[in-house]
Amino acid sequence: MNWVYLSPHFDDAVLSCGGLIWEQTQAGDRVNIWTICAGIPKSESLSDFAQSLHSRWETGDQAVKSRRREDRTACARLSAIPRRFSVPDCIYRRSEPIGFLYTSDEALFGPLHPAEQGLVGKLSADLAKALAPGDELVSPLALGGHVDHRLTRAAAESIGRELWYYADYPYVCQYLDQIEDLRGAGWKGTLFNISPEGLAAWQGAIAAHRSQISTFWADLETMYAEIHAYHDLMGGVFLWKPPNGVQE
Repeated sequence: MNWVYLSPHFDDAVLSCGGLIWEQTQAGDRVNIWTICAGIPKSESLSDFAQSLHSRWETGDQAVKSRRREDRTACARLSAIPRRFSVPDCIYRRSEPIGFLYTSDEALFGPLHPAEQGLVGKLSADLAKALAPGDELVSPLALGGHVDHRLTRAAAESIGRELWYYADYPYVCQYLDQIEDLRGAGWKGTLFNISPEGLAAWQGAIAAHRSQISTFWADLETMYAEIHAYHDLMGGVFLWKPPNGVQE
């Protein structure tokens, strides 16, 4: 079986499904992680907001190159195949004469900017062209509402094919009520068990995204503990499907 996980950023599919991806590759499946917002910034200048994130990540002006290296390492630890699309992370996107479109935490968790109305259709066409007929496509649910997660889900749904969905970690921990809402609306959740070896691979792949650890945790030790706790809470990793197979 050939699985394609859509990851809004380099770490999202690994954060949310790393243990499952490892289990699938160990079972002989071909697993691909397609990072949507993996493009190089189109401008050498950056907003103050983007520069502040680079400072926290300790990547300087080589953030995308650093994150690509982290992605290669993480995918290797899961035996997954990486692929990168050309859309830059929202923190780099700009439109003239407006300038940078997302310059605050609040903007990150809002709707797609009106200046980017055509981006969903373009990305959807690129994804449709890259997919093979038998691919099992897995999209984020976009829990938490990050603009790049919304973009990824919208593009995936615009293709018009049956999708699996994963709960976006760590945002899902704040939105467990939305998971219950899915159940109430008739969505079917399939639970995939994760072995101790799969859990260790999941944690190790997240650790490979070293620049992003400070976004969610105080240190690696805390990350390892919280991923273990999340695994225990969920009982493994769930993938979801809407009642009719295609979300309208």
